[in-house]
Amino acid sequence: MPKQMFEKDEKVLCFHGELLYEAKILEVIQDSPSEPFQYRVHYKGWKASWDDWVEDDRLRKMNDENRETAQALKRTYHESTQKPAKATATKKKGQLSDFGSTRGSEERNGSMPTTSRGQKRGRNADIEDEDTFHSRPMIKIPVPDFIKSLLVDDWEEVTKNLSLIPLPASKPANMIIDEYFDEEKEKRFPGSAEMDLLEEVRSGLKEYFDVALGRTLLYRFERQQYKEAIKAWTEGKGEWKGRTCVGDVYGAEHLCRMIVQLPEMIAQTNMDGQSVNRLREEMTKFLQWLNRNTQTYFTADYEPTNQDYKDSSRGGN
Repeated sequence: MPKQMFEKDEKVLCFHGELLYEAKILEVIQDSPSEPFQYRVHYKGWKASWDDWVEDDRLRKMNDENRETAQALKRTYHESTQKPAKATATKKKGQLSDFGSTRGSEERNGSMPTTSRGQKRGRNADIEDEDTFHSRPMIKIPVPDFIKSLLVDDWEEVTKNLSLIPLPASKPANMIIDEYFDEEKEKRFPGSAEMDLLEEVRSGLKEYFDVALGRTLLYRFERQQYKEAIKAWTEGKGEWKGRTCVGDVYGAEHLCRMIVQLPEMIAQTNMDGQSVNRLREEMTKFLQWLNRNTQTYFTADYEPTNQDYKDSSRGGN
């Protein structure tokens, strides 16, 4: 039976889009004992026309810890919306750049093999006009509120509680992508443009994930675990047998971290506006599907770390 987590007139933090805002609960209702509680909130400093009905997954208690989380999200959002430096606007189509991470992944030491193909071009051949780069189509992917909430919880577990997602994931990213593909392909005609696009999205997500994980998706505290994971899947013993890349090891949390970063990734390719729109539609469908299956794919229990791991993590990872 759902439990009432917040009270009328309580001051809270509430998700609106990607950020947490100060708000006040104006009204609390529950349609039936089996239904979740609904909270009508008023955002501080906003007109009453923005008042919203939300469930408790969009709300956070007003305390110092959650205020800090709100500020961190705000900083991350502003950093991610800044124009990339001219030097980063120099990438070939389909090639990921070493763009700034919003996940605290400062190291880019090339420890993860990439899937880029072909010879490197000369520096001047890669440089584009800055105005041309910034005029490229931008993709905005609507991330369901519940997945946003899970990602915030994920950030808190790793960076504040110093816990880790157990590896290898029982439902790794490649499996998640394949299971979505198997379900979605039943709705499309074989050989159609829509089916071809679905195939491209499946292979593209896997390839991007393989490249991005070691470069930008890890929090600093996860880097020691990442090094240990590489050793484990290289040796291929026990539950690691048959796992050959990060897509076979890391799961939904890291996959969603990448999807949140996709707009920044896409901005550094030569993808045209029509392709951007199609990709947005496909990613919206995928996230809606994943949102309906969070209990299947997201981990419920994070692993606490021992002092040896914490000391090793602080020692330069």
